[in-house]
Amino acid sequence: MAHLLGAEALHLEYPTRVVFDSVTIGVNEGDRIGIVGRNGDGKSSLLGMLSGRIEPDSGRVTRRGGVRMGVLDQGDTLDGSSTVGHAIVGDRVEHEWAGDAKVRDVIAGLVPDIAWHARINTLSGGQRRRVALAALLTGEWDVVALDEPTNHLDVEGITWLAGHLRSRWPRNAGGLLIVTHDRWFLDEVATATWEVHDRIVEPFEGGYAAYVLQRVERDRQAAAVEAKRQNLMKKELAWLRRGAPARTSKPKFRIEAANQLIEDVPPLRDRIELNRLAVARLGKDVVDLLDAGVVFDGREVLRDIEWRIAPGERTAILGANGAGKSTLLGLIAGTIEPTVGRVKRGKTVKLGVLDQQFRELEDIAGDRVRDVLARAKTTYVIDGKELTPAQLLERLGFAREHLSARVGELSGGQKRRLQLLLVLLSEPNLMVLDEPSNDVDTDMLAAMEDLFDSWPGTLIVVSHDRYLVERITDQQYAIIDGRLRHLPGGMDEYLRLRESAASAVVPRGSVPEPSAARLSGAEERTARKELSATERKLERLSERIARLHDRMATHDPSDYEGIGRLNDELRDAEAETATLEERWFELSELFG
Repeated sequence: MAHLLGAEALHLEYPTRVVFDSVTIGVNEGDRIGIVGRNGDGKSSLLGMLSGRIEPDSGRVTRRGGVRMGVLDQGDTLDGSSTVGHAIVGDRVEHEWAGDAKVRDVIAGLVPDIAWHARINTLSGGQRRRVALAALLTGEWDVVALDEPTNHLDVEGITWLAGHLRSRWPRNAGGLLIVTHDRWFLDEVATATWEVHDRIVEPFEGGYAAYVLQRVERDRQAAAVEAKRQNLMKKELAWLRRGAPARTSKPKFRIEAANQLIEDVPPLRDRIELNRLAVARLGKDVVDLLDAGVVFDGREVLRDIEWRIAPGERTAILGANGAGKSTLLGLIAGTIEPTVGRVKRGKTVKLGVLDQQFRELEDIAGDRVRDVLARAKTTYVIDGKELTPAQLLERLGFAREHLSARVGELSGGQKRRLQLLLVLLSEPNLMVLDEPSNDVDTDMLAAMEDLFDSWPGTLIVVSHDRYLVERITDQQYAIIDGRLRHLPGGMDEYLRLRESAASAVVPRGSVPEPSAARLSGAEERTARKELSATERKLERLSERIARLHDRMATHDPSDYEGIGRLNDELRDAEAETATLEERWFELSELFG
């Protein structure tokens, strides 16, 4: 593989600490590298040195002659007086850029909803970020370095970006460096992972799933030092193997090794026990949205919302930017009243909200973290163990030396940890998480997910982080055209629906023909019959799978043959379910 750029013996330090000490790394043609690590360990500094924007204290960065490198920083560097079009294509004449299929694809993928002649200083932060990303990707680069590129992108935008980066260069050409906390995105794009920690850069083969396995193996060898971290990553690996088999088929590691590592890891969540505890804490009534709708300035944002939230429910809300997700959360939280219909709340509901703005930290910005914790609840129970607030904060990856810092001086990731801790200590039984992965590294996300595995309450999550959504929720809904729609097929079904809606856009004046209208009467009746039969079969399979889980939980653990037979039955039932769900999607799309 031809060399593109690299670094030799890099040393970087700030007045208070050494960031890197004698780091040597290289990027070759065809490399697609994801960069992970804790907040503050130097991921952005590494990109800065490789791109020439930060000068190392010693060592040198090498670059092959003529190599062009494009960089997306976390900060906004756009000219506020420029127009969107000029920021993206510069002074190129329209027929030149409009005739370039790659440029058209980038514009359609990232900024289809932003006015071409709008001034940059009139855009929101999220819109400016998408314009900056589009401006970079329309250029010709040998190496592209992206620092948190999925920030402010919705699920469709993230999926588009992953596809674009996978196909941007031929297989053994170009180089890609990505700093991101989005683990689904890493698995889709990266073929190698660099972990930045303890002043070094440690390389791993494969994307996030392969990195997790290799890191568990590394941690096992240093169990005395990394015991806490190891157990958390083993649990993460267990989810990767049990809950997302398609993901683990991509990295190059042995399935047998993975199975050995997780054979003593219990299931992530005991759903029956958590639901029992949730009912005990909440009663049967949580929040009911009854034919609710919201109109803002004459525009119907939400309509016909019928949703009875159950105790112990763990639900993700999906939708494009501006679809009404925050409005729906406002209805649940009581900060927004419905224009039509009504919202009924249970008398015992105690709400906790993790929002994007850190509002609850504003009043205590001048207080030291230690003093804030001293005023909090004295203990919190996790997995049957009592933890002090300081211990819980440490479990969330908060260093003890930061306890003396003032709240206002904390980084975004540290504020997020403290914010989550204070929400948990308020003992809510209904928790709303609004983009909880913002400003958070992958270790913190894993720790957060681990906490929620044993949290006995009702959880409503709005997030564009596909990995987090699939990891901590049991079902997904989407807001489409103002209505709330259940997604039996989860994120994949949502993306299919959005893609179908986009392809159904027709020229003005023509009327799209419904799918069902293309069927004859006899064909439609046959399809509806099959749809009903498929739904009944899925319901029976769901009950059978639940019974198998119950039998496995109570089976004699020394009867290996019996457990093996039950496990085989369970695999067969789950495979049959997957096949029927695919058919259900095909049939249901015929009728909208």
